Amino acid sequence: MSPSFHKLWLKVTAIVIAAFGPIFFLGSMEPTIEPARWTLDFLSWPLDGATTYASADTRFLSALTGGFLLGWGVTVWCLSTWVYDAAPEGVRKSVLFGALAWFLLDSAGSAASGNVSNVVFNLVFLLVAVGPLCRPAISETAPALEHAS
Repeated sequence: MSPSFHKLWLKVTAIVIAAFGPIFFLGSMEPTIEPARWTLDFLSWPLDGATTYASADTRFLSALTGGFLLGWGVTVWCLSTWVYDAAPEGVRKSVLFGALAWFLLDSAGSAASGNVSNVVFNLVFLLVAVGPLCRPAISETAPALEHAS
């Protein structure tokens, strides 16, 4: 993978993460809970309508989750824009290990709470979010330098 492709994929990762922020933010207010309620119902498959946002505690947790997800997505975007060129491997590894840490804890918590189906969804999101970031970038200028010598 080239550094430019990694930078592009970091933006994809940022969007995948941040897209859930507004959805869960909407779950913090009774008139707009449906997108968050439906998303949570979907992630705790089967889609059966059993998931509710009746509790104020659930709406509060949804607000926190939305904020964290939007913030994490914005952070990944900023790393790809302002830091990647100076430290491509540091940024790649930071995002990769952050995503793996999320996957492990979220999946363990999902299984412990009886929502094993979310582990499958987590795996799909992990593969999309991480994608080519599993591999170090290969310098775009390295082949030209090799041929010059």
